[in-house]
Amino acid sequence: MTIFAFVIGDTPVRVWGLTARERLRRQFRQVKGVAPIDDLGDLPEESAALIVRADYVTEARTLNLLTAEPGVVLRCPADGQLAAAFVSARQVEAAIALLKRGDGGDSDGGGGGGDSDGDGGGDATVASTDAPADFKVVTPATLGGYDLVLLRAEPPFLEPSSEDNRQALEDKLYGSSYKGITDLVTKWLWPRPAKKGVRFCVAAGLTPNMVTAIGVALMLAACGLFYEGYFIGGLAAGWFMTYLDTVDGKLARVTVQSSKSGHALDHGMDIIHPPFWYVLWGMALVEASMPFGLDRADMYWLIALGYVFGRVAEQSFHLLGDTAMFTWQPFDAWFRLITARRNPCLIILTAACLAGRPDWGFIGVTLWTVATTAVLILRLLQGIVARLRHGPLHSWLADREAAARRYPKSYQIFTSTRSAYAPG
Repeated sequence: MTIFAFVIGDTPVRVWGLTARERLRRQFRQVKGVAPIDDLGDLPEESAALIVRADYVTEARTLNLLTAEPGVVLRCPADGQLAAAFVSARQVEAAIALLKRGDGGDSDGGGGGGDSDGDGGGDATVASTDAPADFKVVTPATLGGYDLVLLRAEPPFLEPSSEDNRQALEDKLYGSSYKGITDLVTKWLWPRPAKKGVRFCVAAGLTPNMVTAIGVALMLAACGLFYEGYFIGGLAAGWFMTYLDTVDGKLARVTVQSSKSGHALDHGMDIIHPPFWYVLWGMALVEASMPFGLDRADMYWLIALGYVFGRVAEQSFHLLGDTAMFTWQPFDAWFRLITARRNPCLIILTAACLAGRPDWGFIGVTLWTVATTAVLILRLLQGIVARLRHGPLHSWLADREAAARRYPKSYQIFTSTRSAYAPG
């Protein structure tokens, strides 16, 4: 069934520099099988319609989950109002009337408060608006919680918008764009500085691809500096590149500018460059001696093979069920903080360089890559055994109530990145 998307009303509020209608148009492009229309007269009889109020801010994930089957209206838990609907063509008029009634009969703004108690529960009742019997009323919490893309366990985003809460909305959108499970630098160092970077980019009109291009230049500069033995300069370029790597991803999400080319460039660069950095660093250590009777060529092979096998183990884990390696069990989330990806390895290189022993950095990165890859391979083997015994694997975060009860500390830390929601 073809799905056509339509926006009701408008609002002057701009969130992360975007008007409500522009944000929704960009989000519609990210919903599979959806085509936006401006006139409901263009709606074919044998079709479905996704109808969204402009005075609410949502995310593409919310809309994707909403379009599972027609006949659903979405209630915003913050104010109890109906904010969106996914219905068949024959239900469109009733759905629009219902959404308009949700803000007092006027669809041109407001995001009104209604008489709801505003709880965030997942029940199918609406405090301020009674839905006809042929509509199922849902909240974001009932649509889903676990996000396999961003590795976090939070309900899809939906909030009323007004000029009074614009800043808070931007903070929430930024926070919801942040991964819950990632390395320790991205999780605890970058959230607030990167938000300032995103604000600068929005104000300056910089696109995510522009930021990624700057990151590519810094990555190449670090390669040259490491090879020439300018370790401090290379580390400066490398750290700034990792900062921009966080900025461009969050900028793409809050301004809904993700593209296949930008995604390929960003993630392709992330995957390919780290072992080259380490090898080029090692090539500058002409006089350094290596441990265990190994020479530098042996160390290069250990870095390359350790890195490749680690990546292969991570990707292979996806075949075992609807979970990723680092979201299978709490141990894996904790291990993701320190596993030998670029940022933890940069910490090792930086500490060694500050100690005046860049050779220790090279040796440390090599040994840490081998050690953590061994753990990843072990986890893959354990996952295969669990898959054969019990069926497809599921993330410990898939059942949020059980996760919060069984692993309260891990749940608190990894359901989302809390500092990313902080004002600023």
